[in-house]
Amino acid sequence: MNRTTQLRQKSMQMMGLLAGLAMLCLLNGCDTRWLYPSPKHPKTADARSSYSSLQNKDPLVNPSGTRPRNIILCIGDGMGINQVSLARDSEVGLNGRLWMETMPYTALVSTHNVSGNVTDSAEAITAILCGVKTSSSRLGMDPDGSILLTLPERLREEGYRIGVAVTSTISHATPAGTAAHVPSRKMEDRIAVQMFEAGFDVLFGGGKKYWLPSSQPGGSRTDGRDLVREARQAGWQIVKDKQEMDAVSSGRVIGLFQDDALTTLPPEPSLEEMTAAALRVLSSGPSSRPFFLMVEGSQIDWGCHQNEAAKAIRQTLLFDMAIRAALEFAIQDKHTLVIVTADHETGALTLSGGKNEPGHLKPNWASQGHSGGQVPLYAYGPGAQSFTGVMDNTEISKKITKLLGLDNFPRVEPQKQEAACFSLEEPVYAMIAE
Repeated sequence: MNRTTQLRQKSMQMMGLLAGLAMLCLLNGCDTRWLYPSPKHPKTADARSSYSSLQNKDPLVNPSGTRPRNIILCIGDGMGINQVSLARDSEVGLNGRLWMETMPYTALVSTHNVSGNVTDSAEAITAILCGVKTSSSRLGMDPDGSILLTLPERLREEGYRIGVAVTSTISHATPAGTAAHVPSRKMEDRIAVQMFEAGFDVLFGGGKKYWLPSSQPGGSRTDGRDLVREARQAGWQIVKDKQEMDAVSSGRVIGLFQDDALTTLPPEPSLEEMTAAALRVLSSGPSSRPFFLMVEGSQIDWGCHQNEAAKAIRQTLLFDMAIRAALEFAIQDKHTLVIVTADHETGALTLSGGKNEPGHLKPNWASQGHSGGQVPLYAYGPGAQSFTGVMDNTEISKKITKLLGLDNFPRVEPQKQEAACFSLEEPVYAMIAE
């Protein structure tokens, strides 16, 4: 084979590859699409995200009405306003828009804890979901140790279905804030029990080791309990990968896709895919019960703790794709309120430089910890107009319950013991007295 023939064959192969990429972009209805490659060593997590940019950067037109039926709360862990700006500049330029930035109502949210100090994720999610500020590391408890009812638990009393989709362990601080009542976020074995016994409808994320006894491969529980087996016996569908998750269309389902946190790389389901699957399950069924779904981009925070801009950008974009899935559902449904915010900012990130083309902002980190700055909030859907201006994080759940016409919240709960057994037909509030 002569050199001319070789060059011609390589050219044809390249043309075929470009045509395939163009077709992929066309089918996905996007301006730009990055593939989702797996790096040689997954732990580096430096691959570019699969990101579909907007065709139209105009703000979404909010649906009419002030009382939502469903609630989707999206938490970008550690995501301050500059993390959003950096991700936008990296992918679509300073004049572009991320999906979250098309939401028509915006606010700034204060995040300090009960002492006025910089918060951690446990204190922050307790403030967001219980409407009460607390002290360091507590989940679902006030500073005195009294148990606080969470927003998802309050909604369960009204018949709502509840879902959680995260890239951390299911028992990590932010997802744990939906159901856990413990003095320390580090008690993940205890938190896993409370998440299970809360009787939620959808749990997607990592942390299988906290659900399995140490006698099983990958398990870490020292009490001998096999929560996966107990959940299956109680009627949950247990899925272990994306294919099994995609096959579930109704009922109750638990997907624990890693022993620890997710890698956020294939073949795991992405946060966008978990969000879409959770919405499919929660909105199914003849009863048409309303639902609450919490989605967390858990690992934005981790990239910021490491002061690694590429990781923070990638995780913010993966989170933004999950927001796209939430918005697509809400736009079609017209009765769903979507709220996007953060628990705190991480890294004290500032930005300098920049050009009118993507990728020229320079990140400057002042810390490897959390900072006390306000975080953004974006809202779309019935009632979104209530989320504007400057607010405290404790106001988020209070505004939601007011929009839904619910009283008796915030609420301190009487001490309760763990439930020995429960039925999937009725809500269960398993709260442990500490």
